[in-house]
Amino acid sequence: MSSSDDAQRKKRIATIAICSFLLVAMVVAVTVGVSINETNSEEETNNGSKNAELSSSVKAIKSICQPTDYRKTCEEQLRKEAGNTTDIKELVQAAFKAAMKFASQAAKNSTTLRDLEKDPRSKKALDVCKQLMTYSINELQKSFNQIDKLDVTRFDKMLADLKIWLSATITNQQTCLDGFRNTTTNAGEKMKKALNISMQLSRNGLAIATEMSAVLKQLEIQGVSRRLLQDKELPVIGHSDWTALLENNPWNRRLLQDNDEVPVLGHAAFEIQYGFRRLMAATPSRIKPDIVVAKDGSGDFTTIKAAMGRIPLNAVKPFVIYIKEGVYEENLEFVYSMVNVALIGDGKEKTRITGRLNNADGVPTFRTATVAVNGDNFFAKNIGFENSAGAAKFQAVALMVISDFSVFYNCSMDGYQDTLYVHSKRQFYRDCTISGTIDFVFGDAAVVFQNCTFLVLKPLDKQQNIVTAQGRIDVRQPTAIVIQNSTFIAAPELVPVKDKFPTYLGRPWGNFSRTIIIESYLDELIKPEGWTIWDGPWGLNTCFYSEFNNHGPGSKTTGRVTWRGIKKIKQAAALGYTPGKFFDGDSWIKPRRVPYTAGLFKIHNKKLQIKVRSKAVAH
Repeated sequence: MSSSDDAQRKKRIATIAICSFLLVAMVVAVTVGVSINETNSEEETNNGSKNAELSSSVKAIKSICQPTDYRKTCEEQLRKEAGNTTDIKELVQAAFKAAMKFASQAAKNSTTLRDLEKDPRSKKALDVCKQLMTYSINELQKSFNQIDKLDVTRFDKMLADLKIWLSATITNQQTCLDGFRNTTTNAGEKMKKALNISMQLSRNGLAIATEMSAVLKQLEIQGVSRRLLQDKELPVIGHSDWTALLENNPWNRRLLQDNDEVPVLGHAAFEIQYGFRRLMAATPSRIKPDIVVAKDGSGDFTTIKAAMGRIPLNAVKPFVIYIKEGVYEENLEFVYSMVNVALIGDGKEKTRITGRLNNADGVPTFRTATVAVNGDNFFAKNIGFENSAGAAKFQAVALMVISDFSVFYNCSMDGYQDTLYVHSKRQFYRDCTISGTIDFVFGDAAVVFQNCTFLVLKPLDKQQNIVTAQGRIDVRQPTAIVIQNSTFIAAPELVPVKDKFPTYLGRPWGNFSRTIIIESYLDELIKPEGWTIWDGPWGLNTCFYSEFNNHGPGSKTTGRVTWRGIKKIKQAAALGYTPGKFFDGDSWIKPRRVPYTAGLFKIHNKKLQIKVRSKAVAH
């Protein structure tokens, strides 16, 4: 073996050592907390002599927990699960054992609480909690199925996945608790107490993931420290002999010898299939779908729900459902295992899916969605999603999206309050129309809207209109609502009375709510204050609300509220919220062949003009 090959091998050993150990710590931190036991067991305190003999594993745990907000909880729970082992494979196995044990216990306990509960709303809220906690465990399992395929060349993507997954876990728990807001029993308080340690550990995991870049920088992994390679040591994270440990571990030797293509962690074989690319660019008449739905009987099924029974679970290739023109009165849920599903319609005004579930009738907001999308890599084109319950029925969701890497092109989402629930993970909307009154785009996803129209409807008397309600509760969550090159206008019914109903860009649904509006047209219906409060002064200093390079009569910022959370950003910062930078849109949006601008439109248009002029000169 040449010296260059040896150096490259050591570089990979060092990187895999760090990645593996930090991943184990994060996963243990999140999964240990899933239990909904009401009583937290207390660990016996170690005496002084025992502290002096801390194993290398415990030292590593202490270092990993350093950047967390709940350090004591982090150290106690990791020490309890990992023990004194220094074997990476055993640590991973311990993480899985904890995950499965606590997931089963959580499901059992939530079912027990539900069976004892008499209040219908509380029962429904507990059902939602069980589903969301199950989702968190599924994401854990999905991520660690790929643990033996870590690769330094994809570390940035892996880290981005982990942050999104950990953020979604936090959002899942908060959504669980939100479901008890309109209940009259103490079930919500019980659940809040039960999830306290779980939430702490989830946030600790996100803190660790956020600090990983700094740790890697200290170790000079990108250039790889010459001293590190010469000494064969990793002097931090609690170990002095990781290299030797890994070289002697057959599991990691297999890791280093594995030359297979490495998928993005947590998204097995995530590559946009060639067939999917052709599909995205095809017109309805040229599509070759797997199933056709038609109300007139000319397809394979007359209802979408019937067609969904044919969707293969955990598919690696796109499964295309073509829905012909018609109004389909159905409530649909694309479950977690329905991945790589594509819905293609005849147009957002022609192919309509409508329902009327609502919170006023006792349904949790999470369950009111006409269409709920939970499986990753979902795609919809030329479809209208509607909740027709009306303004008097309060929260009534038309579309809820939990799907990671989901894309919606030329679709409409119509409702009043809480129309579009961008719940979590990475989402992209292009050339869509979203209508509503109160908080009609809400949630805690990392989501970008491009070339979309936000149509503000007439609300009930004495109500006000708020377009967005972003729900980030931890400052480290990589989430935000980003609206770019879009339009905010009043619906015809609102135009003559728009002065009677104040309209705002958004309000904080979480303490660290983050919304950025870029290069968009704001009509005069937007109040000069721009933003408004929820139900008090909380979140006003910690939110992040920014407007950049917008236009139109409602875009003047001189009269905006002066909270500390209102931020003025420059072009470089605004560029960071465009899809190419914000969530690496080039890797998963661009291949789907929908119209897409990775950066700022102003810069993009200038480049196009230069390109056109250059061609003209050449001719």
